[in-house]
This record gives sequence, structure tokens and C-alpha cells, in this order.
Amino acid sequence: MSSSGTAPAYRRLSVDERRTQLIGTALGLFAHNPPEDVSLDDVAATAGVSRPLVYRYFPGGKQQLYEAALRTAADELEQCFAEAQTGPLTQRLVRALERYLAFVDEHDAGFMALLQGGSVVQTSRTHAIVDEVRRTAADQILFHLGYEPGGREAGPRLRMTVSTWITVVEAASLMWLDQGKQPPVSELRDWLLDHFVALLMASATRDTETARIVRHALDLEEGDGPVGELARRMLPVVGDKGHLLDVPGSC
Repeated sequence: MSSSGTAPAYRRLSVDERRTQLIGTALGLFAHNPPEDVSLDDVAATAGVSRPLVYRYFPGGKQQLYEAALRTAADELEQCFAEAQTGPLTQRLVRALERYLAFVDEHDAGFMALLQGGSVVQTSRTHAIVDEVRRTAADQILFHLGYEPGGREAGPRLRMTVSTWITVVEAASLMWLDQGKQPPVSELRDWLLDHFVALLMASATRDTETARIVRHALDLEEGDGPVGELARRMLPVVGDKGHLLDVPGSC
């Protein structure tokens, strides 16, 4: 009741507003429950509308609503790796990983169902949406490495390196959720960053294109940044095995 004793006026939602509301409601439910455990009745009750109204906007039923919610989540995920092409590469990746892991944390059960598959609502269309997210993430990383959209293409080894890391990020995120979100998210973020640097460095020893990219990226890094810190942490691991780095026949 308002202070004047009259009920507030009811505002009818437009078609776009209602559709957005239903998608948002479904996304919230799918975020914390496997898709097969969410019914249209659940969506209707949570949104405060009738089941027939949900069907009016999504005549394809739960499958159509799930795909619409998945598309919304995919759009958000695709933005996680969007960064201005300025500053050290590692700083850009830290911010991207923080956004990505925040999404994973917020949509825990839904994220697991999405990437692990096996859901009764998985179709070729849902798989295509997930694959698009992976390709977009890889393209964003390549953008940070100097490959402009519509410009020259990255070579197969560099693209494979980046795609491999995207796969590692996904797998580690699923394991993190399965292990009760341990270790702390900041440690997971830093470990994933270390993994990317190490993977890129290893690829650079076998691919001239990646080596050129690495040299350019290192020019922007700071001595006390993540790359230098990783190098310093590796020295004690090598320890007295430094002789393994000697090249036979060298001076």
C-alpha cells in the first residue's frame, strides 16, 4: 500500500520486457539447478506469471526457453575476455579471468550442466552456442596477442596453443566447482595465468610466430609482474638440476 492508502499502479510489461524477464528468471534457475530439474511451472512461479503466459512467449516450451537463457549466458561469457589492447598482456588476462571466474561462481550448477553435457535439453543448437563461446574467447585472446579481427590469421600452432588454454580454463573451472570452489578463486586465477604463460613460452621454442609474439609481449611486462614472478618461482624447482639446461657441445 502507498502512503495515500491506495495500491501502486500495475505496470504492464511490453513484449520485449516480458520476454527479458522470463529469460532472466530462467537463467537464474538454470544457474543453480541442472536444466532437467527446472520446469516451466518453476519459471512461471518464480516470475509470478501463469504457465500459459510462458508458453505464449516460448511456444517451443522448456527447450526454447533454455536455449534463449543459454544464449543470454553465452553473450555474457563472450564479454568476459573483451579488453582494450593496451598495457601488459598479463594484466589484461587477469581482468578477463576475474570476470570469467565470477560468472562461473555465480552460475555454478548451470555452468557445470552446460559444459559437462548429458542434459536432456542438450541439442546441436546448444552445442553450437557453447562452441561459439569457445571460439570467441580464443579470438579475444588472439586479439590481445596482436591479431586484429579481419586482419592476418594466426598460424595453426599459435591458434592451437590458445585453444588448448581455453580448454584448460574450462576443465579447471569444472574441477573447482566439483571440489567445493577450492582453492580460493584468486589462487585459481593466478594458476591459470601461470599456465598460459608457460604454455605460450613452451610453444615459442618450437614456433617462430609464437616466439615473435612472446618477445613483443615481454616488452610490455614489468619486472615484478606475473612473468618475472613465475620465472623466480621456477628457479628453486630447477635447483641443482641446472646442468640439464646445458647444451652438449656448447662452450
